[in-house]
Amino acid sequence: MTDMTVAGASADVHGALHGRIALVTGGSRGTGAGVARELAAAGVRVAVTYMSSPDAASEVVADIEAAGGEAMSVYASAADDASWQSAVEAITATFGDVDLLVSNAGVASRGRSVADSDPAEFEQLLAVHALGPLSLIRKLLPGMRAKKRADIVVVSSSIIEACPANTAPYAMAKAAMETGCRVLAREERDNGIRVNIIAPGLIDTDMGAKLVRATTAGGTIAETEQHSPFGRICKPGDIAKLVIFLSGPGGEYITGQRFIVDGGGVAPAMF
Repeated sequence: MTDMTVAGASADVHGALHGRIALVTGGSRGTGAGVARELAAAGVRVAVTYMSSPDAASEVVADIEAAGGEAMSVYASAADDASWQSAVEAITATFGDVDLLVSNAGVASRGRSVADSDPAEFEQLLAVHALGPLSLIRKLLPGMRAKKRADIVVVSSSIIEACPANTAPYAMAKAAMETGCRVLAREERDNGIRVNIIAPGLIDTDMGAKLVRATTAGGTIAETEQHSPFGRICKPGDIAKLVIFLSGPGGEYITGQRFIVDGGGVAPAMF
Protein backbone atom coordinates (compact mmCIF):
# COMPACT_ATOMS: atom_id res chain seq x y z
CA MET A 1 0.00 0.00 0.00
CA THR A 2 1.43 3.36 -0.98
CA ASP A 3 1.55 6.47 1.17
CA MET A 4 -0.93 8.07 -1.24
CA THR A 5 -3.40 5.25 -0.67
CA VAL A 6 -3.08 5.53 3.10
CA ALA A 7 -3.57 9.29 2.95
CA GLY A 8 -6.59 8.84 0.69
CA ALA A 9 -8.18 6.35 3.06
CA SER A 10 -7.66 8.76 5.96
CA ALA A 11 -9.20 11.59 3.97
CA ASP A 12 -12.22 9.42 3.14
CA VAL A 13 -12.83 8.69 6.83
CA HIS A 14 -12.53 12.34 7.79
CA GLY A 15 -14.67 13.46 4.87
CA ALA A 16 -17.48 11.12 5.92
CA LEU A 17 -17.69 12.90 9.27
CA HIS A 18 -17.87 16.40 7.82
CA GLY A 19 -20.87 18.35 9.06
CA ARG A 20 -21.73 16.11 11.98
CA ILE A 21 -22.38 17.59 15.41
CA ALA A 22 -20.49 16.17 18.36
CA LEU A 23 -20.64 16.65 22.09
CA VAL A 24 -17.50 15.65 24.00
CA THR A 25 -18.01 15.68 27.75
CA GLY A 26 -14.98 16.54 29.82
CA GLY A 27 -13.50 18.05 26.67
CA SER A 28 -11.48 20.80 28.29
CA ARG A 29 -8.34 18.71 28.80
CA GLY A 30 -6.80 15.27 28.59
CA THR A 31 -8.55 12.61 26.54
CA GLY A 32 -11.61 14.76 25.85
CA ALA A 33 -9.55 17.61 24.46
CA GLY A 34 -7.64 15.23 22.21
CA VAL A 35 -10.86 13.71 20.89
CA ALA A 36 -12.43 17.14 20.33
CA ARG A 37 -9.47 18.38 18.30
CA GLU A 38 -9.41 15.22 16.15
CA LEU A 39 -13.13 15.40 15.44
CA ALA A 40 -12.90 19.07 14.54
CA ALA A 41 -10.06 18.29 12.13
CA ALA A 42 -12.49 15.88 10.43
CA GLY A 43 -14.99 18.68 9.85
CA VAL A 44 -17.22 17.94 12.84
CA ARG A 45 -18.78 20.82 14.74
CA VAL A 46 -17.73 20.15 18.32
CA ALA A 47 -19.14 21.18 21.68
CA VAL A 48 -17.01 20.46 24.74
CA THR A 49 -18.21 20.52 28.32
CA TYR A 50 -16.21 21.60 31.32
CA MET A 51 -16.94 21.67 35.03
CA SER A 52 -14.01 23.44 36.70
CA SER A 53 -11.75 24.54 33.84
CA PRO A 54 -13.49 27.19 31.70
CA ASP A 55 -10.17 28.65 30.59
CA ALA A 56 -8.91 25.26 29.44
CA ALA A 57 -12.15 24.69 27.53
CA SER A 58 -11.83 28.10 25.89
CA GLU A 59 -8.29 27.21 24.85
CA VAL A 60 -9.50 24.01 23.16
CA VAL A 61 -12.18 25.99 21.32
CA ALA A 62 -9.66 28.64 20.29
CA ASP A 63 -7.27 26.00 18.96
CA ILE A 64 -10.03 24.40 16.90
CA GLU A 65 -11.21 27.72 15.50
CA ALA A 66 -7.66 28.78 14.67
CA ALA A 67 -7.37 25.62 12.58
CA GLY A 68 -10.56 26.50 10.70
CA GLY A 69 -12.99 24.35 12.69
CA GLU A 70 -16.18 25.11 14.58
CA ALA A 71 -16.42 24.61 18.33
CA MET A 72 -18.06 25.86 21.49
CA SER A 73 -17.72 25.19 25.20
CA VAL A 74 -20.46 24.88 27.78
CA TYR A 75 -20.58 24.22 31.51
CA ALA A 76 -21.97 20.92 32.73
CA SER A 77 -21.54 18.84 35.85
CA ALA A 78 -21.83 15.11 35.23
CA ALA A 79 -23.94 14.57 38.34
CA ASP A 80 -26.20 17.62 37.85
CA ASP A 81 -29.23 16.87 35.68
CA ALA A 82 -30.20 20.53 35.33
CA SER A 83 -26.78 21.43 33.95
CA TRP A 84 -27.11 18.75 31.29
CA GLN A 85 -30.43 20.20 30.23
CA SER A 86 -28.96 23.68 29.91
CA ALA A 87 -25.95 22.36 28.02
CA VAL A 88 -28.07 20.45 25.51
CA GLU A 89 -30.28 23.48 24.92
CA ALA A 90 -27.26 25.72 24.31
CA ILE A 91 -25.63 23.27 21.90
CA THR A 92 -28.86 22.68 19.99
CA ALA A 93 -29.44 26.42 19.64
CA THR A 94 -25.93 26.93 18.25
CA PHE A 95 -25.20 23.83 16.17
CA GLY A 96 -28.40 21.77 16.04
CA ASP A 97 -29.12 18.28 17.37
CA VAL A 98 -26.10 16.26 18.46
CA ASP A 99 -25.53 13.09 16.42
CA LEU A 100 -22.25 12.02 18.03
CA LEU A 101 -21.74 11.84 21.79
CA VAL A 102 -18.37 11.02 23.31
CA SER A 103 -19.06 10.48 27.00
CA ASN A 104 -15.69 11.06 28.58
CA ALA A 105 -16.12 13.22 31.71
CA GLY A 106 -15.05 11.55 34.92
CA VAL A 107 -13.19 11.75 38.20
CA ALA A 108 -10.78 9.40 39.90
CA SER A 109 -11.49 7.66 43.18
CA ARG A 110 -9.52 8.50 46.32
CA GLY A 111 -7.42 5.34 46.37
CA ARG A 112 -8.83 3.80 49.52
CA SER A 113 -9.73 0.21 50.29
CA VAL A 114 -13.34 -0.93 50.29
CA ALA A 115 -13.21 -1.09 54.07
CA ASP A 116 -11.96 2.48 54.35
CA SER A 117 -14.04 4.11 51.60
CA ASP A 118 -16.83 6.49 52.54
CA PRO A 119 -20.18 5.23 51.16
CA ALA A 120 -20.71 8.73 49.77
CA GLU A 121 -17.74 8.23 47.44
CA PHE A 122 -19.42 5.20 45.84
CA GLU A 123 -22.56 7.27 45.31
CA GLN A 124 -20.62 10.22 43.88
CA LEU A 125 -18.68 8.17 41.33
CA LEU A 126 -21.78 6.23 40.31
CA ALA A 127 -23.50 9.55 39.65
CA VAL A 128 -20.55 10.95 37.66
CA HIS A 129 -19.67 7.89 35.59
CA ALA A 130 -23.03 6.16 35.11
CA LEU A 131 -26.20 7.95 36.18
CA GLY A 132 -25.13 11.38 34.90
CA PRO A 133 -24.12 10.16 31.42
CA LEU A 134 -27.34 8.16 31.12
CA SER A 135 -29.31 11.28 32.01
CA LEU A 136 -27.49 13.17 29.26
CA ILE A 137 -28.12 10.39 26.76
CA ARG A 138 -31.86 10.44 27.50
CA LYS A 139 -31.91 14.15 26.66
CA LEU A 140 -30.04 13.60 23.39
CA LEU A 141 -31.99 10.56 22.16
CA PRO A 142 -34.95 12.38 20.55
CA GLY A 143 -32.62 14.39 18.33
CA MET A 144 -30.40 11.39 17.61
CA ARG A 145 -33.35 9.24 16.59
CA ALA A 146 -34.31 11.83 13.99
CA LYS A 147 -30.90 11.56 12.29
CA LYS A 148 -30.01 9.02 9.63
CA ARG A 149 -27.15 7.90 11.84
CA ALA A 150 -26.03 8.71 15.36
CA ASP A 151 -23.23 7.38 17.54
CA ILE A 152 -22.60 7.17 21.26
CA VAL A 153 -19.05 6.34 22.30
CA VAL A 154 -18.42 5.91 26.01
CA VAL A 155 -14.89 6.10 27.40
CA SER A 156 -14.65 3.51 30.15
CA SER A 157 -11.58 1.72 31.55
CA SER A 158 -9.83 -1.64 31.41
CA ILE A 159 -9.57 -1.32 35.17
CA ILE A 160 -12.80 -3.33 35.32
CA GLU A 161 -10.93 -6.52 34.42
CA ALA A 162 -7.90 -5.86 36.59
CA CYS A 163 -9.82 -4.76 39.71
CA PRO A 164 -6.70 -3.49 41.48
CA ALA A 165 -6.82 -2.74 45.16
CA ASN A 166 -8.08 0.67 46.26
CA THR A 167 -10.16 1.39 43.14
CA ALA A 168 -13.63 -0.01 43.97
CA PRO A 169 -15.73 3.20 43.66
CA TYR A 170 -14.22 3.99 40.25
CA ALA A 171 -14.23 0.43 38.89
CA MET A 172 -17.79 -0.24 40.03
CA ALA A 173 -19.09 2.99 38.50
CA LYS A 174 -17.44 2.24 35.15
CA ALA A 175 -18.87 -1.29 35.18
CA ALA A 176 -22.35 0.08 35.78
CA MET A 177 -22.05 2.45 32.83
CA GLU A 178 -20.83 -0.31 30.53
CA THR A 179 -23.84 -2.45 31.41
CA GLY A 180 -26.18 0.43 30.66
CA CYS A 181 -24.48 1.00 27.30
CA ARG A 182 -24.82 -2.62 26.24
CA VAL A 183 -28.54 -2.51 26.97
CA LEU A 184 -28.87 0.85 25.20
CA ALA A 185 -27.14 -0.51 22.09
CA ARG A 186 -29.83 -3.12 21.67
CA GLU A 187 -32.67 -0.76 22.47
CA GLU A 188 -31.59 1.92 19.98
CA ARG A 189 -30.29 -0.20 17.12
CA ASP A 190 -33.53 0.10 15.16
CA ASN A 191 -33.26 3.88 15.50
CA GLY A 192 -29.93 3.97 13.69
CA ILE A 193 -27.94 4.70 16.84
CA ARG A 194 -24.67 2.86 17.45
CA VAL A 195 -23.43 2.57 21.04
CA ASN A 196 -19.87 1.41 21.70
CA ILE A 197 -17.42 1.39 24.58
CA ILE A 198 -13.72 2.24 24.56
CA ALA A 199 -11.90 0.80 27.56
CA PRO A 200 -8.36 2.19 27.75
CA GLY A 201 -5.67 1.15 30.10
CA LEU A 202 -3.83 3.88 31.91
CA ILE A 203 -3.90 7.13 29.89
CA ASP A 204 -1.29 9.86 30.03
CA THR A 205 -3.54 12.54 31.58
CA ASP A 206 -3.91 14.31 34.90
CA MET A 207 -6.46 11.73 36.05
CA GLY A 208 -4.16 8.94 34.91
CA ALA A 209 -1.45 10.37 37.12
CA LYS A 210 -3.84 10.32 40.08
CA LEU A 211 -4.72 6.68 39.42
CA VAL A 212 -1.03 5.78 39.33
CA ARG A 213 -0.44 7.45 42.67
CA ALA A 214 -3.45 5.66 44.16
CA THR A 215 -2.50 2.18 42.95
CA THR A 216 1.29 2.28 43.29
CA ALA A 217 1.75 4.09 46.59
CA GLY A 218 2.90 7.33 45.01
CA GLY A 219 4.36 6.18 41.70
CA THR A 220 4.51 8.30 38.56
CA ILE A 221 3.45 7.88 34.95
CA ALA A 222 7.09 8.12 33.83
CA GLU A 223 7.99 5.18 36.05
CA THR A 224 5.01 3.20 34.80
CA GLU A 225 5.90 3.76 31.15
CA GLN A 226 9.23 1.98 31.64
CA HIS A 227 7.33 -1.29 32.12
CA SER A 228 4.48 -0.67 29.67
CA PRO A 229 3.78 -2.34 26.28
CA PHE A 230 5.70 -0.67 23.44
CA GLY A 231 7.50 1.45 26.01
CA ARG A 232 4.63 3.83 26.62
CA ILE A 233 1.12 4.11 28.00
CA CYS A 234 -2.04 5.06 26.13
CA LYS A 235 -2.18 8.64 24.83
CA PRO A 236 -5.32 10.73 24.18
CA GLY A 237 -4.58 10.47 20.46
CA ASP A 238 -4.98 6.69 20.61
CA ILE A 239 -8.54 7.13 21.86
CA ALA A 240 -9.28 9.90 19.37
CA LYS A 241 -8.32 7.71 16.41
CA LEU A 242 -10.64 4.94 17.57
CA VAL A 243 -13.51 7.41 18.04
CA ILE A 244 -12.98 8.59 14.47
CA PHE A 245 -13.08 5.00 13.21
CA LEU A 246 -16.19 3.98 15.16
CA SER A 247 -18.16 7.07 14.15
CA GLY A 248 -17.06 6.84 10.52
CA PRO A 249 -17.72 4.32 7.72
CA GLY A 250 -15.66 1.64 9.48
CA GLY A 251 -18.08 1.60 12.41
CA GLU A 252 -21.27 1.52 10.35
CA TYR A 253 -21.99 -2.12 11.26
CA ILE A 254 -20.58 -2.05 14.80
CA THR A 255 -22.64 -1.54 17.94
CA GLY A 256 -22.76 -2.88 21.47
CA GLN A 257 -19.03 -3.61 21.42
CA ARG A 258 -16.19 -2.95 23.84
CA PHE A 259 -12.72 -2.06 22.61
CA ILE A 260 -9.77 -2.42 24.98
CA VAL A 261 -6.88 -0.04 24.27
CA ASP A 262 -4.02 -1.04 26.55
CA GLY A 263 -1.20 -2.18 24.29
CA GLY A 264 -2.16 -5.81 24.72
CA GLY A 265 -1.99 -5.92 28.49
CA VAL A 266 -1.75 -3.70 31.53
CA ALA A 267 1.65 -2.59 32.77
CA PRO A 268 2.98 -4.83 35.57
CA ALA A 269 3.92 -1.79 37.63
CA MET A 270 0.40 -0.42 37.38
CA PHE A 271 -2.00 -3.22 38.28
